[in-house]
Amino acid sequence: MKNQKGFTLIEIMVVLAILAGLIAMVAPNIIGEAGRAKVKTAKAEMANISLALDMYKLDNFRYPSSSQGIEALITKPSGDPEARNYKSGGYMKKMPTDPWGTPYLYFAKKSGYEIVSLGADAEEGGEEDASDISSND
Repeated sequence: MKNQKGFTLIEIMVVLAILAGLIAMVAPNIIGEAGRAKVKTAKAEMANISLALDMYKLDNFRYPSSSQGIEALITKPSGDPEARNYKSGGYMKKMPTDPWGTPYLYFAKKSGYEIVSLGADAEEGGEEDASDISSND
């Protein structure tokens, strides 16, 4: 018989077992990092929205009401409080959604406002990346 070169079935199985073990150890860390990265992205987007809201307040002396919403940063709002000095073109080009594709919630308060993302589950409450994220955190 001629000398044949190649891998035996046992060698291939050993390599696959080693790869499976490495994946089992590394995958949970990578998956966890993706969730944390989305939370950081949501916080960064909230900071951008907050800057736009502050610019709105500088021009109009008040933040938009809850009924006017953060859409007031895109188009001139109607109703009270009136936006007398609304910037031509608005304060943002478009309103981002959170990293999970859900619109941010806006609540006007006496002392300012709160921007909220409902997290991965898009429902109030939750834990880890499914927990709510607030601009007040």
